[in-house]
Amino acid sequence: MIDYLIHYYRSGTEPFRSLSALSDMEAVRIMQDLYVEGSVIWERFKDPHDYLQARRQTEQWLRQGFIAKGGDPQASYPIYMVLGRSKWILSMADAATLATTSEMQVPLSIFRECDVSFTYPDSMVSFMLENEKDTEYYLPDYHGKVFTLSEIHSIVESNGLPGEGWGTNLPSYLANYIEAQAWNPKPLLEYKRRLYDDESKEMRLWKPEPSTLRNSTCSACER
Repeated sequence: MIDYLIHYYRSGTEPFRSLSALSDMEAVRIMQDLYVEGSVIWERFKDPHDYLQARRQTEQWLRQGFIAKGGDPQASYPIYMVLGRSKWILSMADAATLATTSEMQVPLSIFRECDVSFTYPDSMVSFMLENEKDTEYYLPDYHGKVFTLSEIHSIVESNGLPGEGWGTNLPSYLANYIEAQAWNPKPLLEYKRRLYDDESKEMRLWKPEPSTLRNSTCSACER
C-alpha cells in the first residue's frame, strides 16, 4: 500500500498554505501573481475569479461529504496533496512547472482516519464530472464521491493508482490522480517543523520526460 502523500507548492514559499484562507480579493491578487502561462499547475489561475468560485463550491461539497463519512474536519478548508507518485503529473510536467514548483513528501501515518479525505480524480474535476455526468468519462462509483482513508486503501489495493490499468479514459487536460484533503493542519505543521529542523532545505520537483500537453485542471497544488 502506498503510505505517503505529496504536497506540491510554489518554490520559494512555505508549504501547507491555502488560498482558501484568504478573502476573495486577496486570493485573486495572489492567483494573478502565481499564474504562469504554459504550466500544468500554475496556468489554472488564468481566470482567478471563476477558479475561486468553483473551488469554494467544491470545498463545501468536500467538507459536507467528509463529515457524512465520519470525518472530523478541524478547518473549513483542506490542504491538498496527491496520493503517491502520480503518473499523470510525471507525464504532464513541463519546463515552466519544473522551474517554479517544489514538493514535500508526507507520511500518511501522521493522520488519523478522521483527519483526511480523498477523491478520484482531483476534487474539482470529480465535482465537475458528477454535475455534468458526461457518459464518455463519468464513473459513478468514483466521481462525485468523497472517500475515507480505509476506502481509498481498498481501492488502491484492488486497482493500483490511476494510470495503472484503470482511470485512463479521462482527457489528458483533466488532473488524473487520487487527491488527498487534509482537514487537520496540526500534524502537517508539526511534520514540517521536524523536517526543516532535520534538513533545512527545499525539495525540488523531479524532472521527467518533457511533455507538450498543457491547460490542465490541477488543484492539488498550492502557493
